[in-house]
Amino acid sequence: MKFSKLSQLLLVSSIGLLVATLFSACAITTIDYVFVASSSGIETFDADATSGALRIGGPAVTTGVSSPVALAVTPNYQNLYVANAGDKTIVHFAIGLTAGLTQKDKVTLGTTPVAITVNAAGSYLYVVSGTTSATLTSYPLSSDGSIGTATSVVLSLPGYAGDTLVPTGVAVLANNAAVYVTLFDQSAYNPNGSTTSLANPGWIFGFNVGSGGALTAAVNSPYQAGVKPSALAADPTNRFVYATDFAQNQMIGYTILNGSTLNFMTSGPFRTGDQPSAIVVDPRGLFIYVTNKLNSSVLAYSITLATGTPSSSVNVTGSQVNATDTQPVAVIVDPSLGRFVYTANYLGNSLSGFKLDSTSGALSATQATPYPTGSKPTALVSIPRGNHAVQAVE
Repeated sequence: MKFSKLSQLLLVSSIGLLVATLFSACAITTIDYVFVASSSGIETFDADATSGALRIGGPAVTTGVSSPVALAVTPNYQNLYVANAGDKTIVHFAIGLTAGLTQKDKVTLGTTPVAITVNAAGSYLYVVSGTTSATLTSYPLSSDGSIGTATSVVLSLPGYAGDTLVPTGVAVLANNAAVYVTLFDQSAYNPNGSTTSLANPGWIFGFNVGSGGALTAAVNSPYQAGVKPSALAADPTNRFVYATDFAQNQMIGYTILNGSTLNFMTSGPFRTGDQPSAIVVDPRGLFIYVTNKLNSSVLAYSITLATGTPSSSVNVTGSQVNATDTQPVAVIVDPSLGRFVYTANYLGNSLSGFKLDSTSGALSATQATPYPTGSKPTALVSIPRGNHAVQAVE
């Protein structure tokens, strides 16, 4: 078959346009790196500055990773900590300029780690651990991120010292003044099993952080937190704390008094989706995002700045609005511009991405979401690329 010159020109032009389109689709301007913990190890993704779309970065890191359950980074974004349930360790990685990870040191715990966080000063790593008991451990961090000698506090419920306590989350205030741990009393709440205690099932333990990192119980701690608190977050102004209640499909809000004491918000608790599993407050302290494990969604709330009260959910008009892939268990807001929200989806083996409306907090799906990961991702964190500005509250 012969083609006319015009046909040949049209064919060449069409092929060129297709190639250019494919090239443009693959080329992204990286603004953030996203680290994901899964059965494949620690995976790295590049986040596009314009669309928020994710692209796989370097090869997954598997050395020093054993059934990872939680991740944390230092505020200078130079160190990553991985909590491993498989061998009960916390492993420290140095983060390179292009997000490469180099293993440094590690510590071994007596019980299985559940959640970790680093304070805003980058001076302490807090670890909550235990599957039938609850321990809060504080590790001092050196200037290069190395992990120091631990100080531990065993958490026990006053009046019910023999109860089985299961920790679920940990958060530290931005001013480094207090740290909080969520847990539930399995002796009082044990679906399909026996119960042996009349205690309230859900709790938050609060601690003041003193000189040298010393932990002392906050006034009136522990604080009731529904039935099964699953996660918690503090706002960046050190005024409010929020906890999700997995069993009652709600979020509980607290006002912080005298630097650390928690007091219920009078208008709460606040409705979530089914089985809320993770929570994050955006870097400006304007919005809250809650993932819901059972109905695979993420809900957005705007914060009334005077009182901390979360508004009615933003842009929720149907069950498929803000749908994630199957069973989201972790959520973050990107640190560079605070414009993108990502969830780790445990049974979806993926990340879901959303673009954040900076005025309303409403979410819209990013290009080509969801993004495949290794099997059963459990946690994710993000760092800015290079010298991009980072959202901060003055």
